[in-house]
Amino acid sequence: MQKTNILSICAMFSLCACTSTTSKMTYPETKKVDTVDIYFGQQVADPYRWLEDDNSAETAEWVKAQNKVTRSYLDALPYRNEISARLKQLVNYTKRSAPTKYGEKYFYSKNDGLQNQAVYYMADTDTEDGVICLDPNKLSDDGTVALSVFSVSDDGKYLGYGVARSGSDWNEFYVRDLTTMKDLDDHLMWIKFSSLTWYKDGFFYSRYPQPSEEDILKGENKDMTICYHKLGTPQSEDITVFADPENPQVGYSTGITDDKKHLVISATESTSGNAVFIKNLSQANSKVVRIIDQYVYDYIHIGDDSENIYLMTNKDASNYKIIAINNKTYKETTLLSEQSDAIEGAAFADGRLCVTYMHDAYSQVKIYDNNGKELTQVALPGIGSVAGFAPSSKSDDIYYTFTSFLSPSQIYKYNIKTNDNSLLIKTDVNFNFDDYTTEQVFFDSTDGARVPMFIVRRKDTKLDGSAPAWIYAYGGFNISMTPSFSTNILLWIEQGGIYAEPNLRGGGEYGADWHKAGTLMQKKHVFEDFENAARYLIDNKYTSADKLTCSGGSNGGLLIGAVVNRHPELYRVALPSVGVMDMLRYHKFTIGRYWATDYGTSEDSPEMFQYLKSYSPVHTIKDQDYPSILVQTGDHDDRVVPAHSFKYAAGLQATYTGSNPILIRIESNAGHGAGKPLSKIIEQQTDVFSFIFHEINRTYLPK
Repeated sequence: MQKTNILSICAMFSLCACTSTTSKMTYPETKKVDTVDIYFGQQVADPYRWLEDDNSAETAEWVKAQNKVTRSYLDALPYRNEISARLKQLVNYTKRSAPTKYGEKYFYSKNDGLQNQAVYYMADTDTEDGVICLDPNKLSDDGTVALSVFSVSDDGKYLGYGVARSGSDWNEFYVRDLTTMKDLDDHLMWIKFSSLTWYKDGFFYSRYPQPSEEDILKGENKDMTICYHKLGTPQSEDITVFADPENPQVGYSTGITDDKKHLVISATESTSGNAVFIKNLSQANSKVVRIIDQYVYDYIHIGDDSENIYLMTNKDASNYKIIAINNKTYKETTLLSEQSDAIEGAAFADGRLCVTYMHDAYSQVKIYDNNGKELTQVALPGIGSVAGFAPSSKSDDIYYTFTSFLSPSQIYKYNIKTNDNSLLIKTDVNFNFDDYTTEQVFFDSTDGARVPMFIVRRKDTKLDGSAPAWIYAYGGFNISMTPSFSTNILLWIEQGGIYAEPNLRGGGEYGADWHKAGTLMQKKHVFEDFENAARYLIDNKYTSADKLTCSGGSNGGLLIGAVVNRHPELYRVALPSVGVMDMLRYHKFTIGRYWATDYGTSEDSPEMFQYLKSYSPVHTIKDQDYPSILVQTGDHDDRVVPAHSFKYAAGLQATYTGSNPILIRIESNAGHGAGKPLSKIIEQQTDVFSFIFHEINRTYLPK
């Protein structure tokens, strides 16, 4: 099949069919209520408060009416069939994870190309196909039940797995006998954000109390407990290992030392900073001991030996360091001091420390001994991202993946003693990567901060401002935007588009200081960084404002809502997805309170309230020349509840008087994004690309 140049066709379509001015769209009428909140003596109206009730028939009717308008617009756009077909062509390649060894078997996942979910296999060697041990595609007919946890017991006899339904964060745990490949009777409920940590004939996990029916998707999640489940028993008989009723906001995850003598508990009350507790499992009725009793810094368990527990921390080390805590005296020593590059990840086992650094937002890997002496730097294929580079006490071999914008995930095998590094399994995609290039540029933000940005494009793209460009970013919660592979990017760049990904403050690319510079009363640095990235692309003729698309999801959805309200003239199309749009009330739903370390809350102080209100997307909508906007959310999103997007879309539609479409796409049986079946992803991306290609070529009259 010959490749269709969609952009060229759309440009031709715009000349033939879109030369006339598009009239202002008609949207469903959204009623306003007289709800008013008072913050430090100031009244703030919340006319769309009723949309927070996701269980009401009235909200359901509003969703139905909005989707009817959105579908009538999107379904009428040209070249949808060509876009969908090309997306399926690009994504139809074998995707495989690196193998992990448990007992005498290797486990990995593989998607043959167009399967909704990856299938999990058990094999005798690290390269053979093996036998299927779990096929998530058989968990539901429509692919909306997704695998969320996959944990094999150390002896390789049992598989503990978690499933999430319709995109919700709620998990259900099951256990499968890997000899018979049949599930046991074990079925655990009301689990969220939990690990599954095997110990003896059962496992540790974390759960919440069962919520009321109306609070399942929006109620605050509190009073998490750590439990131990013995195989073959009902959940009602699970043993409570740890609970702290006096601090109901704290959440827990568990790990275990290699010798199985200590349970390691990470306790969190936000998205940054955690305490660390341990429990001596070799002593009956031992108490949980708090070895790190503050929630100020990050402490990540990376390994252990018979004497020490090793942690990665940013205490007194913005770029992170590695410390050892003696498991008897709890005395702390530094194994590896802070370096000039930030640590992205680390793992310790069998006297070897593997550290993945971020150098200007791409990966470098170094190996150290147990005294912190550097032994070698691992040779990587180029500028990209490494995942899974972790030693094991059971093997000298490390299996890891390397990916970049122009390379799908490749699987490598590294021997930590011989330093042999070889490609184990090659991933092929039917795409001519030689015609494209990735470059990294740096630009100055408003306050002079130097910000990096990756740009991916055809090598022969003319930098005269005529090319469409797509800028995507996140900017929060210490999450780093490193090079990653996406067939969506391939479709965009093969049509002559330019893809840009700036590394905004708020992320972790340059350590804790970079993260903090985009939080709380400095959150606007994130927006300024993004706006200056857009200006860089325009000023340097990569694109022009009338051909620039901006997008982001979750915290990145907040980013897009904020920057579009601030400077709509910079963008032609905006795609805020599952965004945190109401900054005055976000902390009142599910786990929203965890985000307060990045955002602050409207109840903290008059200054914090005013600062949040000054950029909150639902509170800063104005009658101005907005770009074409497609808001996206899921009706089962219980992380960033859909009311955020509902309120934002309703406010825009009621205020904006121009001709550009302001649409909201509300996916049914979908959540925050994780676990979405491939069929739904292709449907969504067909809508997105159809919308972008049409809007950047459509003529319109500003108000």
